[in-house]
Amino acid sequence: MSADRTSRRPVMADVARLAGVSHQTVSRVINGANNIRPDTRSRVEHAIAALGYRPNTAARTLVTRRSRTVGIISSNTSQHGPASIQHSLQEAARSAGYFSSVVTLSEVTHRELRDALDHLDRQSVEAIVMIATQHDALAVAHAEITSTPLIVVEGELTGRGRSVGVDQIAGGRMATQHLIDLGHRHIVHVSGPLSWTEARARRSGYVEVMRRAGLRVDADLEGDWSPARGCAIGRALAERGHFTAVFVANDQMAVGLLHAFAEAGMAVPGDVSVVGFDDIPEAAYTTPSLTTVHQDFPAVGRRAIEVVTAVLDGVDVVTPLLTPQLVIRASSARLAPQQEKGLRA
Repeated sequence: MSADRTSRRPVMADVARLAGVSHQTVSRVINGANNIRPDTRSRVEHAIAALGYRPNTAARTLVTRRSRTVGIISSNTSQHGPASIQHSLQEAARSAGYFSSVVTLSEVTHRELRDALDHLDRQSVEAIVMIATQHDALAVAHAEITSTPLIVVEGELTGRGRSVGVDQIAGGRMATQHLIDLGHRHIVHVSGPLSWTEARARRSGYVEVMRRAGLRVDADLEGDWSPARGCAIGRALAERGHFTAVFVANDQMAVGLLHAFAEAGMAVPGDVSVVGFDDIPEAAYTTPSLTTVHQDFPAVGRRAIEVVTAVLDGVDVVTPLLTPQLVIRASSARLAPQQEKGLRA
């Protein structure tokens, strides 16, 4: 290898020389032109790999007017759902040939979101995907005006507009109906923080099914998504009694509930059945393993990037909400006669 090859970064002319093609042919291969002979494309790609050549992104953007970059705005990555969605978006973007630029908001305000949008615009992103888990975030997103296409993930649960998400109400229905089908009639719901769109939707699914079955709604317990809060609520429930099943709005709180019930000497599912939501990786390994509602986060990411691609191609698409799945494990069981008898005692 020559001295100048090791002392400087390879440029497009080096690739052209090694591949035996013109500078213009290398440029067309890099920019994804279709009318390139397969053997020519192969020679150029091998030359790029051999030299370790990296195209100048800024120059490509000027020439093609495309940055191949998607902006992602997130507001809470400490929770399993938002963190999983952000990861799935980045993976889906990479698979589709896009880079991703992530901005995490410390607080969801018009000023913070406007600053994030301006920052991403300066990076010439082609589209922006916002993970809007809370009502305030969704309202702020709807109020902002940007020339860059904006796709909302999770917050907009109606399936309207440029939005992608999982049908949270359907998930709440599934969890509640599962417990009713097992014979339970005294079912408590532990909600997530009701400032979150998902918490309200899961609670709505529970209320709808309970009322349709003519059962008493018991949904006054509001959590904060954490195992600690779930444990505190579980202890209060253990003292209160008069229930045989609990539908918990997420798995982390359900883990806390299981701990509190074990402390109180309550057997799950012998004394009480428990159903969670999300299907976190740990759900299969709790004691007992947790029945829960599974959300396909990778599918959310893929669908969001599909919407990005369609919008950039000039096509506005309507994307129906993804359907969650009930995963039945050991924490839920058919109501035993002694459980009903205990309620009447």
